[in-house]
Amino acid sequence: MFEYVFVFVGEESKLPSAIYLDIDNIKDWIISNSLSGSLHKLPINISVYDWSIMQGYFEPKKDYQKESRFIQRFTSASVEHWHYENGIEL
Repeated sequence: MFEYVFVFVGEESKLPSAIYLDIDNIKDWIISNSLSGSLHKLPINISVYDWSIMQGYFEPKKDYQKESRFIQRFTSASVEHWHYENGIEL
């Protein structure tokens, strides 16, 4: 139902340094450059907030959880993700 991209955020970075459609290609890039950081599988054309609600991973129960400040900072441990250190998956 959803399409996904793979997003790499380097250690100590706030923004992604790479976005790929294919997981094997981005993993090869991480390994070949001995990178440290996190790799996330993110849905496209939907926010992580809305995706988490649709998938049943999150349900806003308090009013502040429906406010823009909360939504714009929302992330979910239910998003598939991997951690790397010097190109090695941990």
